[in-house]
Amino acid sequence: MTEIPIADPEMGEREIERVREVMESGRIADGPEVREFEAEFAEFCDADRGVATSNGTTALHTAFEALGIGPGDKVVTTPFSFVASANAIRLAGAQPVFADIDPETYNLDPEAVEEVVRREDDVAAIMPVHLYGLPAEMDFLLDIADDYDLAVVEDAAQAHGAEFRDQRVGSLGDAACFSMYPTKNMTTGEGGMITTDRDDVAEAAESFVNHGRPPEGGYKHVRVGHNFRMTSLSAAIGRIQLDRLPDYNRTRRSNAAYLTDALADADVVTPTEPDECRHVYHQYTIRADDRAGLADHLEDRGVGTGVYYPTPIHEQSAYDGVDHSAPVAERSAEQALSLPIHPNVSEQDLRTIASAIIEYEC
Repeated sequence: MTEIPIADPEMGEREIERVREVMESGRIADGPEVREFEAEFAEFCDADRGVATSNGTTALHTAFEALGIGPGDKVVTTPFSFVASANAIRLAGAQPVFADIDPETYNLDPEAVEEVVRREDDVAAIMPVHLYGLPAEMDFLLDIADDYDLAVVEDAAQAHGAEFRDQRVGSLGDAACFSMYPTKNMTTGEGGMITTDRDDVAEAAESFVNHGRPPEGGYKHVRVGHNFRMTSLSAAIGRIQLDRLPDYNRTRRSNAAYLTDALADADVVTPTEPDECRHVYHQYTIRADDRAGLADHLEDRGVGTGVYYPTPIHEQSAYDGVDHSAPVAERSAEQALSLPIHPNVSEQDLRTIASAIIEYEC
């Protein structure tokens, strides 16, 4: 039986009380609570606007719709991510084009991105994924976008509070998208958020998630849209979780520092944190040649692990026929193993995790 789980979502009395207040108000669907959460989350990210959605995938889909990216367009992104990253591009009618990743950071390799942009016609955007809570190399990617007149959509689903050159993710591209799934650094139960400094993007997103209505609402519909709205109940949880997020992230970083130090001489490769980045460790991901054996060994000692992601997106059946060249992503998919890093991991848990890895000969 696993004693140290890979994830352990934390809810407390403050979340319960806030949800109770919203329930008693009678405004349990989209409403003022959602507007407050949008404003607070945008401020946290140093962005001008926030648009809440029903989940991280709908946030990504909505961002592409709001930017006018669709049929005939291509979006350069990573194959080493959850499939939702590429699915959202397709759901908007555009085509994902995969560039390979940096073996140290697991994020998009800017040189590979520029090679794809030069090679492919009709590229309209770049979508970096801040994988595992580590920001992508945004300065290089933004330079490429500027040189080729491309939009940038940050997939920040795993990176709440992460920073690149002292600037929060969520404020770097034309739009950024976050997931509030229970295992993320903060949660609304299920939900998503778009942040942007562009009023046109925010207004188009607000309309799209609300059946294409204009700002005044009612039964006028100025575009085809979806019901991708967040509920007030989710927003109530999110507002409390956002208040807790800095403490959660500090604990994750402290836990990560312990493991990195303890595993310095182990037969694994620990995560990197470039000088310009502030990693928030949604996952603490090591590389091991014998991943399966190490995972079984850890399970025997009560330590949960996760493999994110065992099959790159371009090798999924849904993406048969998509042109690709991503040997680094393929190799990483065979070696990456995530360890418990969440705020409920104790110092004794950390010692157990490190000792179990050190005693195993990979």
